[in-house]
Amino acid sequence: MTPPDDARVETIAATYRLLGDPTRLRVLLACLEGPIAVGDIARRIGASQPLVSHHLRLLRGARLVRGERRQRQVLYATADAHIRDMLVDMLEHADEP
Repeated sequence: MTPPDDARVETIAATYRLLGDPTRLRVLLACLEGPIAVGDIARRIGASQPLVSHHLRLLRGARLVRGERRQRQVLYATADAHIRDMLVDMLEHADEP
């Protein structure tokens, strides 16, 4: 494997910095199960809607989640299979003794 260039290393480091915030990580994990509304994420993780919206904005900017408008509501999900697989692998790793 070829060593990644500096830009890729910075992108990966920035992603892990984003995931280092427990609330933001909970928001992202709530999006694993498929499209979910901001209010539902807030209830699921016990946070306010404005806080969840703030974290979703950051996660969208990092291309970790995507929003899909359905009438007057935006539903969020993990951006793609790479993000989903990474999170599932991290959860499984955390469960190992």
